[in-house]
Amino acid sequence: MKLVIAEKPSVAISIAKVIGAKNKKDGYYEGNGYKVSWCVGHLIQMANPDAYNEKYAKWNIEDLPIIPSDYKYEVAKSTKKQFAILKKLMNDKEIDTVINACDAGREGESIFRLVYSEAKCKKKMQRLWISSMEDSAIKEGFSNLKNGEDYDNLFESAQARAIADWLVGMNISRLYSCLYKQNYSVGRVQTPTLAMIVERDEEIANFKKEKYYTVELSLNGFTLSTDRIDDEVTAEQLLNLIGNTIEITDDIQKEKIIKPDLPFDLTTLQRECNKYFGYSAKQTLDYAQSLYEKKLITYPRTDSRCLTEDMITSTVNNILGKNDFDTGRIKTVFNSKKVTDHHAIIPTISSLNEDVSKLPLSEAKVYFLISDKFHSSVGYPLIENTTKIVAEFDGFEFTSTGKVIKDEGFSKYLKEYMAKKSGDIVLPDVSVGDVLIIESKEVKEKFTQPPKHFTEDTLLKSMEIAENEALEKGVEVERKGLGTPATRAGIIENLIFKGFVERDKKNLIATHKGISLVTIVSDSFKSAETTAKWEMELSDIAQGKSSKEEFLKDIENEIKEAVMTYSK
Repeated sequence: MKLVIAEKPSVAISIAKVIGAKNKKDGYYEGNGYKVSWCVGHLIQMANPDAYNEKYAKWNIEDLPIIPSDYKYEVAKSTKKQFAILKKLMNDKEIDTVINACDAGREGESIFRLVYSEAKCKKKMQRLWISSMEDSAIKEGFSNLKNGEDYDNLFESAQARAIADWLVGMNISRLYSCLYKQNYSVGRVQTPTLAMIVERDEEIANFKKEKYYTVELSLNGFTLSTDRIDDEVTAEQLLNLIGNTIEITDDIQKEKIIKPDLPFDLTTLQRECNKYFGYSAKQTLDYAQSLYEKKLITYPRTDSRCLTEDMITSTVNNILGKNDFDTGRIKTVFNSKKVTDHHAIIPTISSLNEDVSKLPLSEAKVYFLISDKFHSSVGYPLIENTTKIVAEFDGFEFTSTGKVIKDEGFSKYLKEYMAKKSGDIVLPDVSVGDVLIIESKEVKEKFTQPPKHFTEDTLLKSMEIAENEALEKGVEVERKGLGTPATRAGIIENLIFKGFVERDKKNLIATHKGISLVTIVSDSFKSAETTAKWEMELSDIAQGKSSKEEFLKDIENEIKEAVMTYSK
């Protein structure tokens, strides 16, 4: 008999139904040669320092650094009952194989392995790895179960991340709390993210607005304007020199072809949900997770924006269907080389037969955005005709730019999300040498604008590309970044919960407590560069390119150095 362990009860119920385990028992389902049970989130946690030595219950700088030779784990108090059920099932003589059916990612691997280890289970281990909760995907997953050992490196990466977070949290938080007699929480990813917010807020606070001027000419139906002129006297002199007419010196016509974006990964979905609907990153993740469990979208915690090539036929036949799409985009969107553990987020085939309008409004919005984004990703290019009219006078250029959409292409799927504009600016048909009558002219006083506060949209973007200035629009590059798509929402929420950051409408603003923490923490623990490097190393560990031991040794040395600095 096989034991299947899912991450939560709702997923266990879906799996049990598909594989025929229909008999409900206390804490599991049984039938057809299977028992199906579940974890309740993180059943097993890393133990606090006082589990190693009672003296650590009190925070003393003399006791630092705390670096255990072996790490201890404990069952969370709230989940002891379910753990007891799992332990009993795992060690049941009837069970010969345990199948890990937790979420197919780093955290899901960690949740299962820690339970497996804590229960002292020695049974054969298999892995269910799926990107959709559709019945067909579950069936296919069970017919292609992987060896549990194939994911050892992924678990190593998960452990390395958890231990690194524990080491930084327990040591550096205590260090600064003791030094400054204030309860500070320092996190491996959390603090560099906070530092970015503080830096942006400082830029805004220190911004000195500069006055400048433009000279604007109103003609028949459009306006010609200069670029920035710093001196008011110069602007006034220019205004006085211009007569009642001006000659067109250039008429530049260009065709701009804009290709569609790729489908969503989690971070881009969170960004656009924040931009269009005002949802926080956590809200978007919660709505997407619910849609996934309802079998309406594919696995949301993905960092891939492409689909695999073996999905082409079923996706084209069943989702794209008769909709008009650009066949030339197929190779771009369906590219197995650019898919890591999970492909991009798209609607499931079965969702097309569901009445999505019955969903809660928040979930429905996320579903339709995912669907529209996917359809747009294989759409034709947006083609714009741009016109720039130039008139030169006394060494100054007066310009006006207009745009007309020639072919809306993929943008037809995204109309409702686009900023409402007054329409395209259509400029009159003019030729070089035409002399136009000036109806009115004036000097306009303007001011430079400060940077904008971070919103969740812009912060997620900055976290994703931290220390990677090479990312250009539309160009996929290897991302370092702060955190992972699955963790970024939690990091932002944690900063708010701990009082380091507060929401002001859509803006994220550092509090006095947040500013003071960033001020005192050493560069190595608030540097985006350091944390992005660590995140890349965690990715390398998952791929078997690097070792957990080396990674942790580096962090231990950083902690020892920080403690030594203040112990001298």
